[in-house]
Amino acid sequence: MNILVCMKQVPDSNQVEVDPVTGVLKRNGVESKMNPYDLYALETALRIREKCGGSITALTMGPGQAAGIIREAFAMGADHGVLISDRKFGGADVLATSYTLSQGIKKSGNFDLILCGKQTTDGDTAQVGPELAEWLHVPSLSNISKIAEIKSHSLVVEMDMTHDIEVAEIKYPCLLAVDKDIFIPRLPSYVKKQETKDREIKVITLEDMEDREEKHYGLNGSPTQVQRIFPPQVNRHRETWSGDGKELTDQLFHKLKELKFV
Repeated sequence: MNILVCMKQVPDSNQVEVDPVTGVLKRNGVESKMNPYDLYALETALRIREKCGGSITALTMGPGQAAGIIREAFAMGADHGVLISDRKFGGADVLATSYTLSQGIKKSGNFDLILCGKQTTDGDTAQVGPELAEWLHVPSLSNISKIAEIKSHSLVVEMDMTHDIEVAEIKYPCLLAVDKDIFIPRLPSYVKKQETKDREIKVITLEDMEDREEKHYGLNGSPTQVQRIFPPQVNRHRETWSGDGKELTDQLFHKLKELKFV
């Protein structure tokens, strides 16, 4: 089975500055890591390959430093790596991002199964996976909590729908957006890391795409317009009270009254 895993490099901290003009995160110089949900997607791909054989391609979109998570995927067991990178792709919203990914995937080969995390920890939209499937004209399912059965032409999966568990069968080629805890991700292997340190990562730029129209990518191709974005204010004000139970109760009551909660 030919499996593709879409991954994203996200900030390793919530202390990230926002560009006041474009409204996007300033990622340069910020410590980064693989999106945690994508670790579950990669582990799912590895488990399926162990049962069915085949190959795994790890793909990400971002600046040059994003190749770091491809290397991490190699150390976990991925076979191939693709980096979609071009300054013209910067500032993309979910629609432009999914379109760019679809164009990059078309240049990377034919895949039976595309896996991605349900969402990212920096955007939290959970929209890129389903939108990507639409661009690729393949069926998709989200909130995947279990791979119940692997068949020759389809997968049977369970979806966590908060109040219910839904079971569905989906034919290849298809896209699955997996939820956390579907599997426990394995740790990267130092041996694999050394063996793959010189493995080629294919880089795809705008010039490599079938559609080279700049207006379809990055900020130009993003219909979402951010009106205002800013980091949350940090309030470190605190009070320390002392006394017996009655005194503390009185102080708490007066504080709640002062704040107009009661």
